[in-house]
Amino acid sequence: MPPEFGPEQFARETGVSRETLARLKAFVGLLRDWNTRHNLVSQASLNDVWRRHVWDSAQLSPFIPASAKNLVDLGSGAGFPGLVLAILLRERPGFRSVLYEATRKKCDFLRAAAERAGAAVKVRCMRIEEASPEIVDVVTARACAPLSKLLTYAEAFQGPQTINLFLKGQSVEDELTESTKSWKLRVVRHPSQTDSSGTILEIRELARVR
Repeated sequence: MPPEFGPEQFARETGVSRETLARLKAFVGLLRDWNTRHNLVSQASLNDVWRRHVWDSAQLSPFIPASAKNLVDLGSGAGFPGLVLAILLRERPGFRSVLYEATRKKCDFLRAAAERAGAAVKVRCMRIEEASPEIVDVVTARACAPLSKLLTYAEAFQGPQTINLFLKGQSVEDELTESTKSWKLRVVRHPSQTDSSGTILEIRELARVR
């Protein structure tokens, strides 16, 4: 994908409405502003933000069932993928997104960005290990932790119908091999639209090996 990939190209690829695109632009604008003072994302990736971050996050949206009512994002960082998904799903009646992030400055940014973009999210500024268990419909994560550890984090949010959507890189097969030593899971691999070496893992029926 060429470096000049921007909001118009993103809109063509995803079919988002003008209103949603405007909200995403507001989010990206605030990210650029905050990133001059805080190291939220690398400058190199910010130069290609619409492909590297926004589209990379948005590609999870089609895998979220229409029946889903809530989402938990683990290790949200600067809002990828959780805040992008919350903006895309904001028109679903009653849909709730919860973003877990341990770094205070990133939590402050997530709250400011959610307000700027008009996305209803709850930011929980805490370590994921400290989260109270709750069953949710969808769990997402990107660049949060190796898969085996990520599944340990996600375990607190699992129910019979929970779908886990994780963006993974070129080490995905090794991570899956290691994870199956401790976890039973049903996994479907989807190729990333933004990274030829990337994979979307769609994981259901997560349970520890007994």
